Amino acid sequence: MSKTDTTENAAADEAAGAALSTAPREDREDPPGRGDTAPGGPVLGVVGWIRWFWRQLTSMRVALILLFMLSLGAVPGSLVPQNGADEMKVQAFKDAHPALTPLYEKLQFFDVYSSVWFSAIYLLLFVSLIGCIVPRTLQFVGQLRGRPPGAPRRLDRLPAYTTWRTGAEPEQAREAALALLGKRRFRTHRAGDAVAAEKGYLREAGNLVFHVALIVMLVAFAWGQLLKSEGGKLIVEGDGFSNTLTQYDDFKSGSWFGTDELEPFSFTLDSFTGTYEKSGPQRGTPRTFEAAVTYSRGGADRKAVIRVNEPLKVGDSKVYLIAHGYAPVVTVRDGRGKAVFHGAVPLLPIDNNITSTGAIKVMDGYRDKGGKKQQLGFQAFFVPTFAGAGQGTMFSQFPALDFPVMALTGFHGDLRVDSGLPQNVYQLDKSKMVQFKDASGGKLAERLLPGETMKLPDGAGSITFEKETKEWASFQVSQQPGNGLALAGAIAAIAGLTGSLFIQRRRVWVRAVRGEDGVTVVEMAGLGRSESAKLPEELADLAVALTAQAPPTAETPRADPEAAPETAAPETAAPETAAPDTTEPADAPAEDPAPSGEADK
Repeated sequence: MSKTDTTENAAADEAAGAALSTAPREDREDPPGRGDTAPGGPVLGVVGWIRWFWRQLTSMRVALILLFMLSLGAVPGSLVPQNGADEMKVQAFKDAHPALTPLYEKLQFFDVYSSVWFSAIYLLLFVSLIGCIVPRTLQFVGQLRGRPPGAPRRLDRLPAYTTWRTGAEPEQAREAALALLGKRRFRTHRAGDAVAAEKGYLREAGNLVFHVALIVMLVAFAWGQLLKSEGGKLIVEGDGFSNTLTQYDDFKSGSWFGTDELEPFSFTLDSFTGTYEKSGPQRGTPRTFEAAVTYSRGGADRKAVIRVNEPLKVGDSKVYLIAHGYAPVVTVRDGRGKAVFHGAVPLLPIDNNITSTGAIKVMDGYRDKGGKKQQLGFQAFFVPTFAGAGQGTMFSQFPALDFPVMALTGFHGDLRVDSGLPQNVYQLDKSKMVQFKDASGGKLAERLLPGETMKLPDGAGSITFEKETKEWASFQVSQQPGNGLALAGAIAAIAGLTGSLFIQRRRVWVRAVRGEDGVTVVEMAGLGRSESAKLPEELADLAVALTAQAPPTAETPRADPEAAPETAAPETAAPETAAPDTTEPADAPAEDPAPSGEADK
């Protein structure tokens, strides 16, 4: 084969392979004479720049860059505390990193997902995907409505090729090929002296589904952020909760969410059950972690158990179990013995063994021995399993209530709860408080076992650690309207990506014509969207199946029928097997590719 033939073959293969794609042609040069270019260099007007920018934005290359930037932009949102998630952690981070705080505030690292730069990337990616997908979808729909292109003039130039001679009539061979390819789920039609077939349209459909699914996921994310609501509530055993704004300990929602959209329901925490591994390397690891509740919606009471990753579903809301701790029951009495406070006080865990701290506040009803109104405050340190006196530690040794002990220090004065400033219920504002003194003049502090009482000096009263210790559970009530849509988008994206990776789009042509000697010559060739070892195998399988209807013949033409056998011309028939013959004869005559109306280049 000459160098010219090789170049023509490569160009024909490249053009034919490109025809199998619905990808938009990017960076295509405009024909001269449109005014966008000049001999001295490009001269773009306003319309030209807009068109250039749109082409760049809607290219798949830019879409991938924006997707990478979006994932990269989410990194600070995962590493830096966010105002929308936990303002207390944000403040703690600012206090711990005073040098980084001004920079992070300017970069909006504490509000990443609502920042200007993250929103810009998000919107540009959204526009890019839509601008990329719409034209490809229209082009793909056009291909679905069309027919496979006719056979090229030279089938032997295609990467997978085989041929044989048969005694069957050409029409009979074409009908057999048409039936065979149709049975193998090829789209087929007659095109002149050949049968054209195509298969694997789901490859491009999977590619489009993948990108459409990305758009769906972006929409779901935006929808969920705008219409979501999320609130937390700590509930002690025996207490209840009603899904109204005033009942939440903390609450945040999207900008389009209205508080009247809260799901109307209520529930009561009946009991909390927690069991832990008692020995081995996993000692203290929770084994049972569940909350038994009674919930009501529409007047009917129902029982349910909430576990980790098994939320309670009530309408559009989900109630998650997120934390657990202890609430010792205490009783505070004044100097006359009157109980001014009695109840369970939730304390916050500070380690995995549920060593807990908190505050006990007596805001009303207390009077000192002179009859003057005062407020009391106690700092509490609680351990569910005490190591024992003389062990040198007050921290809990195990998360279960095996040996509960509570240490208390007492204060009197003004808790400043009426100052109008918000307070943390687990901390004491001691700016206007005075600590009680013991008989020796030292600070009053005692360690109590269940049932023991700490006496306050000068007849100021007492505080008793009752024998009952309740448990509390913290719940998160959320409405996420976009979760179902996001899940559907993720599943569709995986399915589409799988189809685009494992389905190969290919074309097959079968030509049957009568040769000069009157014997039918059958040619079969295939062309794939990309290089694949399966295409020659599939073509060989089709050829073997077709030979059952058009069997190869052993008869070969001779140059001179009267000549002796030793002067006979060499055989020109194809091998008896139907394996694809991808080797082109060295002396094969070169022909121009068929015109665009006759062949698929």
